Amino acid sequence: MADNERVPTVIADEAHIIYKVHQAGASSSSPLASFKRLATRSKNSNIREVHAVKGVSFVAYKGEAIGLIGTNGSGKSTLLRAVAGLLPVSRGAIYASGQPSLLGVNAALMNELPGDRNVELGCLAMGMSPAEVRAKKDEIIEFSGINDKGDFSTLPMRTYSSGMSARLRFSIAAAKQHDVLLIDEALATGDAKFRRRSEARVRELRAQAGTVFLVSHSEQSIRDTCERCIWLEAGTIRADGPTDEVMKEYEAFARR
Repeated sequence: MADNERVPTVIADEAHIIYKVHQAGASSSSPLASFKRLATRSKNSNIREVHAVKGVSFVAYKGEAIGLIGTNGSGKSTLLRAVAGLLPVSRGAIYASGQPSLLGVNAALMNELPGDRNVELGCLAMGMSPAEVRAKKDEIIEFSGINDKGDFSTLPMRTYSSGMSARLRFSIAAAKQHDVLLIDEALATGDAKFRRRSEARVRELRAQAGTVFLVSHSEQSIRDTCERCIWLEAGTIRADGPTDEVMKEYEAFARR
């Protein structure tokens, strides 16, 4: 796609994200005590403000796969949640085309229901028609690999390992074309075979003119999947550019 034809999908304009947390041990953590803290909110209540994202600006375009990297606590997951509309922006703004989908959040999965029924519910929650769900259901289950070692798709999800649940969530989310798909560590789950399938699917989504954001501590997943990388550190952008260049800067920083 030529530069003059690039279509923005996400614009962050000096975005600041600040959230409040109660200090650990400040008082009882019972439901009643939590309700009292919410109801009173006095100036003396032991509340701490966390300035997780500080003046971040970038533009993402259709057809891009963008890796978000940074050390633990740098604000990557917080930024994704804000792009998805799940956290408010305190100052500045984040604009998005359509409804960004944060992997594992938009799918309304229920632990007491079997995997195959959760596939149906998750797809319906993403706006698929019943006919589309029927057509894609078997493909989604096969892609997830949850039946590789038995008929797990008919068992309640509470019997699944965390890796199996994550693979099923990814498979559901990736079954639909999204304007903006936000993936947080999903490609780190499962064996090498599933990671290869996941990375191939991300490339397909990008080729279909969607925009994909990927947060991962796997440098290889970022290199294999994303042509652009944003390095977030202590809530600010340290670098934004071609993946190889940004990764070299980040690796040099991490070795210090």
